[in-house]
Amino acid sequence: NATNNNNDNSRSDPQQLVGVVGLEVHAQINSNTKLFSGSSVRFSAPPNSLVSPFDASLPGTLPVLNKRCVEAAVMTALALNCTINKKSLFDRKHYFYADLPAGYQITQQRRPIAVDGTLTYSILGGKKRSQVIRRTSTIKQIQLEQDSGKSLHDDLRSQTLIDLNRAGVGLMELVMEPDMSCGEEAAAAVRELQLILQALGTCQANMSEGQLRVDANVSVHKPGEPLGVRTEVKNINSVRFLSRAIDYEIQRHIQVLQRGGTVQNETRAFDSKSGFMPEPNLPPLIVYEDNASLPTGIDACQAVVVQEIRAGLPELPSIKRDRLVQTYGILPEHSFTLVNEDGLVEYFEAVLKATTKEPRKVIGWVTNELVGHLKQRDMSVSQSPISPSALAELLERQESGHISSSVAKQVFQEMWRSPGKTASQIIQEQDLGLVSDATQLHSICQKVVDSHPVEVHAIRNGNKKVLNKLMGLVQKETKGRADPVLVRAILQEKTS
Repeated sequence: NATNNNNDNSRSDPQQLVGVVGLEVHAQINSNTKLFSGSSVRFSAPPNSLVSPFDASLPGTLPVLNKRCVEAAVMTALALNCTINKKSLFDRKHYFYADLPAGYQITQQRRPIAVDGTLTYSILGGKKRSQVIRRTSTIKQIQLEQDSGKSLHDDLRSQTLIDLNRAGVGLMELVMEPDMSCGEEAAAAVRELQLILQALGTCQANMSEGQLRVDANVSVHKPGEPLGVRTEVKNINSVRFLSRAIDYEIQRHIQVLQRGGTVQNETRAFDSKSGFMPEPNLPPLIVYEDNASLPTGIDACQAVVVQEIRAGLPELPSIKRDRLVQTYGILPEHSFTLVNEDGLVEYFEAVLKATTKEPRKVIGWVTNELVGHLKQRDMSVSQSPISPSALAELLERQESGHISSSVAKQVFQEMWRSPGKTASQIIQEQDLGLVSDATQLHSICQKVVDSHPVEVHAIRNGNKKVLNKLMGLVQKETKGRADPVLVRAILQEKTS
């Protein structure tokens, strides 16, 4: 019976609590005009300069659905393997808030445009964090809805200023099942979603401009038991912060429970009880599978046809990664870095075009040296002081045996520090070229051999590994500039 007792102990062992994370993502649809009005969509326009009578909810105004927003939602749903509802409905979600002039938001609560999708993303795991681990999250639904305006609270004058430019802008809300367990997974999923939306062009997904906003539902439980009480972290606008906020909440829940407390169901932001009713001013939204299923009398230009949208799907990030691995023979984790950093694929391919070096040798320079330097300074690929052609020139000098690999890294640092200087200029100015003058190398090697009798004796007794030590000493003497092939040959001759 002892084993049972152990089980009981382990069951109440708080160490076993694990996080459960579900995301709701609001993606601003990349369209010229709003969801139900002709007002323009623009970031940082003067306050209240993009507000039509409908956006301000003046009496007698009616919504007119923007076809582009519907097509964007259908395209996004297809890319995420969703089922498209051929008939979906609009609802009014009633709540009072100052930047919502109508007193309700038009959304799709009962029957959204798409359901049951999957988002496949990857995280780096394993000992060296170099193994690509695939994960899949289920997308419960994608719905179309209006964004609200913006309230700016002025505490000094104790007043609230309202900017309705954003009111009525089209959003896709993606509701994901609670099937993630930590901040890292959530961050990786959102980054993948961001790349997919950008590839599709359905949302620019710039988080700092609020085009992609994430709410996270977080709870903890013991595996196999019902889910715990959840709290919600709202409006997170950067992938890095998302990861930290979620992990912080998970730890907070675990600490509360370990102290014997209970987690309060709370939203760490505003929420009010909301009531729904069907939107009386909008008919059901109908989309058609193909042109053959269009009813007579319907103008094909006015209809949203799924098959046409499917035919126009671009290359998605996961396919792009597979193609890079196939084409260039690089590792999956390298393709991951290439695709996840904006503009890095283009940079890598530009370097390859300008060099004879193998892709497998170029990739390390791009993902380690270049990305390492960029990350340290929080810069994007487009801000790199070293252009692809400049890097290619450096790699060519190494490939052709003008400089050693350690010198190449030194030159890279120097190119970073003084943009505009070419690799060749730096090699010449600092005299970094390989020393391949045989007489000069002979005398350096002789000096090393003469001053290390013990090592020479060991080599002559068959311990060939010691030769590497002598090679290192010659390289030290020549500041890493000696031609290694030549040095090895000379040392072998002198120690034989």
